[in-house]
Amino acid sequence: MAAEQGTQLSEAQIAVHWREENYYHPPAKFIGQANAADPAIFERFSEQRFPECFKEYADLLTWDAYWHTTLDTSNPPFWKWFVGGRLNASYNCVDRHLATSRNKAAFIWVPELETEETKAITYQELYRRVNEFAALLRDFCGVRVGDRVTFHLPMVPELPVSMLACARLGVVHSEVFGGFSGVACGERIADSGSHILVTMDGYYRNGELIDHKARADEAVAKARDLGAGVDKVLVWRRHPGQYASRSPMVPGRDFFVDDLLRDYRRTVVEPVSMPAEAPLFLMYTSGTTARPKGCQHSTGGYLAYVTGTSKYYQDIHPEDTYWCFADIGWITGHSYIVYGPLSLGTTSVMYEGVPAYPDPGRPWRIAERLGVTIFHTAPTTIRMLRKLGPDEPPKYDYHFKHMTTVGEPIEPDVWRWYHDVVGKGEAVIVDTWWQTENGGFLGSTLPALKPMKPGSCGPGVLGVYPVIYDENGAVVEAGSGRAGNICIRNPWPGIFQTIWGQPERFVQIYYEKYCRNKQSKDWRDWPYFAGDGAVQAADGYFRILGRVDDVINVAGHRLGTKELESASLTVEEIAEAAAVPVMDELRGRAVEMYVSVKPGVAPSRAIEEKVAKAIETEIGKIARPKNIWIVPDMPKTRSGKIMRRVIAAISNFTDVGDTTTLANPGVVDDIRHHVQAEKVGRGEVPRKLSPQEIEEIKAFGRAE
Repeated sequence: MAAEQGTQLSEAQIAVHWREENYYHPPAKFIGQANAADPAIFERFSEQRFPECFKEYADLLTWDAYWHTTLDTSNPPFWKWFVGGRLNASYNCVDRHLATSRNKAAFIWVPELETEETKAITYQELYRRVNEFAALLRDFCGVRVGDRVTFHLPMVPELPVSMLACARLGVVHSEVFGGFSGVACGERIADSGSHILVTMDGYYRNGELIDHKARADEAVAKARDLGAGVDKVLVWRRHPGQYASRSPMVPGRDFFVDDLLRDYRRTVVEPVSMPAEAPLFLMYTSGTTARPKGCQHSTGGYLAYVTGTSKYYQDIHPEDTYWCFADIGWITGHSYIVYGPLSLGTTSVMYEGVPAYPDPGRPWRIAERLGVTIFHTAPTTIRMLRKLGPDEPPKYDYHFKHMTTVGEPIEPDVWRWYHDVVGKGEAVIVDTWWQTENGGFLGSTLPALKPMKPGSCGPGVLGVYPVIYDENGAVVEAGSGRAGNICIRNPWPGIFQTIWGQPERFVQIYYEKYCRNKQSKDWRDWPYFAGDGAVQAADGYFRILGRVDDVINVAGHRLGTKELESASLTVEEIAEAAAVPVMDELRGRAVEMYVSVKPGVAPSRAIEEKVAKAIETEIGKIARPKNIWIVPDMPKTRSGKIMRRVIAAISNFTDVGDTTTLANPGVVDDIRHHVQAEKVGRGEVPRKLSPQEIEEIKAFGRAE
């Protein structure tokens, strides 16, 4: 066992061979108007001024009571920011803008169907809607400060309205990505202890009106199976007065929101003044076990962090029209569609549907029509638009000053298309690295002050001090050409507070690995382990390699392998299952499942379909595997661990590495011959992989 671990540890320190890319410098026009154009900002956020440097972010907010302690480290690593301060997130995002901007659009909502009317929602209108729904939640549902309310909502204005209504009441909201199944939603309801589910009857996807209410019934049933009762299901209607679902409303449990709101017209709910450290929301992220992780984010620290990073890194000005082309069901949407931009009084575009509906010119038509100046999306979307409509952007007369990429590393060639074709050479690109747990950006170039470099997110952001450690805790020096585990040496206001209901897991996953002294109350002894591999160039820029644990990033959606495997094992015939990533030209990464059947069961196409159906039911269509391979046995260590690294290499036609330590090395060639022959027959041989992708495959499955 020791030799086995030693082999794996040495593999963590992989040499990196790709060439360094050239710098791209920001246009003078951008520098001249940037919010952060004075190099003195780096001194203001230097380590010598930590943690007081973050007062600059907090002072962007309106506080009911000022804080007495900027950073409380008395119970590490459960950091508390701006202790003693009180504020309300809904007030900061809506009310305080009414005096000067009540008739300014807060959101411009674009429905997927081009025949349907685009709707502008002013700050005054948003204020009215938020107050009315807050009154409904308080008086009809009986929710109180600290209660949890679960949302399973698509990209419609009712989602930010619901979020801000909860924030107004001091109620913790938990949005489940609309594309997830009812089962996945039910698991999150049960974990959070929520008794209210807010959903919608339907929404448009690829031109089709999806029956979404049916998933609410699945969610309630799953929550009940897990011992959690849902008292009320509040159903927003996509089309007023029309019901888009075939799922019957359950009397006494299900209620149409638009019917209920008649009793709360023009009701004003005073925002509840909350302690800075009070939880604002839960955001569930897939973990390395079947139980998802409910990341608990604070009110004051989180809101200050997303407001500050929106101002300096997104470079949002009052006159900008900003479009984050993401889903509010993920942390990007929470931070950079709702809380950060609204706190700054921004006009944001919200789009309901898929990027290329009805054609790949759609995003650029929207940008042209609405005068979008800042564009924010994921590499998956960029790759899709590049593949489906590489020559579309020049056809439209839009002009971005700033573009963001988020959610996963972006390949240099894709970056260059984004810069040259989408940005028309006029825009800066902010390539960001961060995670659900982090609240906001951790790695990025400050757009007016640092040059861009394709494929590299840049240095640590203001007030964040990253470091790369090897497995033994030694620093991997910048410019060494060696990869390691990227960590953050210090707390920051956006960091999540804990895993809901699992504080010991919070410590174990994120802090235990590199903690120098568990008795210490000095933050320097508690580096944050991000779980990503990275390499740092001599100029200090980081290049992110991807997860070092078993989480597969499919189109920006983080899917835990244990969730995928648990779903597969609900199929009666399946004995074992392993999920691995395969490089996919369009989505970046896709899932492939390897399963072995129980003795006496013959492999069949029907079993493969059962596995695919189980994954769709348990998690959602986003998780549907690209391929399912039924194999006679899994490659395993002598301790019984499935070596996912080996089968990931087979799926991607790369070197499987040393298999001599396996308990059953002979099975590797059997699997390889079967899988690769089948793939060749289907024309699925992948393109030549980059060194970064090869290193990612080698690293996959090592951390458990």
